[in-house]
Amino acid sequence: MTENINTQTINQRLDWAASEALRHLPTASPDDHRTGMRHLASGVSIITTCDGETKVGLTATAVCSVTVDPPRMVVLVNKKVAAADSILASGSLCINVLSAGQAHLAKVFAGMVEGVFGPARFEHGGWQTRVSGAPVLEGALATFDCRVVKVFDESTHHALLCEVLDASEPPGGEPLIYVNGAFCRVSPLES
Repeated sequence: MTENINTQTINQRLDWAASEALRHLPTASPDDHRTGMRHLASGVSIITTCDGETKVGLTATAVCSVTVDPPRMVVLVNKKVAAADSILASGSLCINVLSAGQAHLAKVFAGMVEGVFGPARFEHGGWQTRVSGAPVLEGALATFDCRVVKVFDESTHHALLCEVLDASEPPGGEPLIYVNGAFCRVSPLES
């Protein structure tokens, strides 16, 4: 059975095709890709949602602004983490951008603190809610309370296109960065 698809809602350039000359070239090995990615510095965020009454969250570095008007962001979440299904079920999430002083929270939500998992992660830090009902971290460098508008299936991850419903007034501070397997501060170059 062929399903009729409304191409107006796909948001994909159907008139574009990948280069035939490049299509058959092999991709880099997962190990080579992983090694290279260790040197791509990324900001660190905690992605949160509520699955019913249960708060769920994870540490993420794959977060990016897409457009300002409308305000949209993309978050990539590994399908194997518990929060992935919770985000899909709720249709909402909050991107809590961490400051350099919040490395411990990044470790808690990354599962790097022994004995702390699931809802117990929310015993660390102060939490509130805003528009979507997803937990919002008090004192975060920035927060983006979002509704998920599209989900793209990308191999091991979901790429979640989100519309920002509420953005915090940043308190200022230095961002937490993840690079080469470690959480770091940004240090300015000397002039």
